[in-house]
Amino acid sequence: MTGVEVSLRGLHRRYGSVVALDGLDLTLAPGELVALLGPSGCGKTTTLRLLAGLEDADGGQVTVAGADITHVPSNKRGMGMVFQAYSLFPHMTVRDNVAFGLKLRRAARAERDRRAMEMLELVGLTEQAGRYAHQLSGGQQQRVALARALAISPKVLLLDEPLSALDAKVRAQLRDEIRRIQLEVGTTTLFVTHDQEEALAIADRVGVMRDGRIEQLGTPTDIYSRPATSFVAEFVGLTNRLHGTVAAGSVNVRGCVLPLADPATPDGQATVLVRPEAVTVVPSGPLTGTVIAVTFLGASSRITVDLGDTTVLAQLPTSEATALPAGSAVALTIRPDPVLVA
Repeated sequence: MTGVEVSLRGLHRRYGSVVALDGLDLTLAPGELVALLGPSGCGKTTTLRLLAGLEDADGGQVTVAGADITHVPSNKRGMGMVFQAYSLFPHMTVRDNVAFGLKLRRAARAERDRRAMEMLELVGLTEQAGRYAHQLSGGQQQRVALARALAISPKVLLLDEPLSALDAKVRAQLRDEIRRIQLEVGTTTLFVTHDQEEALAIADRVGVMRDGRIEQLGTPTDIYSRPATSFVAEFVGLTNRLHGTVAAGSVNVRGCVLPLADPATPDGQATVLVRPEAVTVVPSGPLTGTVIAVTFLGASSRITVDLGDTTVLAQLPTSEATALPAGSAVALTIRPDPVLVA
């Protein structure tokens, strides 16, 4: 398979008085995987449904490989879609489930079986070809749904929160598997999720949505390390909100002078957004307080420190955090990374 360019231009969609999409613009490069991330009601699933042709836009244009498909019926768009629900036919074997789309396209039986087995090999389920859905685990059923979507050689692959019904370990494994398969087949893919870790781990670019528009579109590194707005900074990952004073292109936060992500920020009082990993424990520093909680996260841990008038989160290697149980007095400083102000 080869990827195609997908372009969404000025998409509008309303449900009565509710504006789901407000002039959304988005372009996916051939073979690219873009993840749409945002709070409930931001319009990410509506965007996917308009691209799939499951709903009609109130305005705007959808093009795939340079062809305008805005008014083309969904069954003529050549899209492969994987939903949160596996939606497998219980009376069909795994092989027949995967071949179903080809059967609708009147492919010969031999060709359907050949293609189905090819896709099952891709997702690592050839040995389950003769089983039924109830004989598979949730992760295996979702692999079958993915193989079925890919069997028709879709122009575009659409994934609508396909991992949210799985437990954490299986979700992480299948997330990596989806990325491997997508890179192998090269299909342009739109992935909708509410899971920040999922979006940052799987995508070439992430679009953070808010109120029917894309607030920021960029690589996972850009979205996390260089958020364009305070909304993105607070939505993606944890963020401390600390009082500071802006002057001459920098901001003073309790004695820590930090550069500004936007040097044009006006002077005066401001709320500064600081990532927990930018807060470090030091022998003596400008911020002092008491540890009130320690959260184990594996290789790293997060401590919550009471500064007296507010609390701050610091993310540390677990080996350091275990030496700071609740009640420990600590001194903190803030790494001089460029920061946003709310």
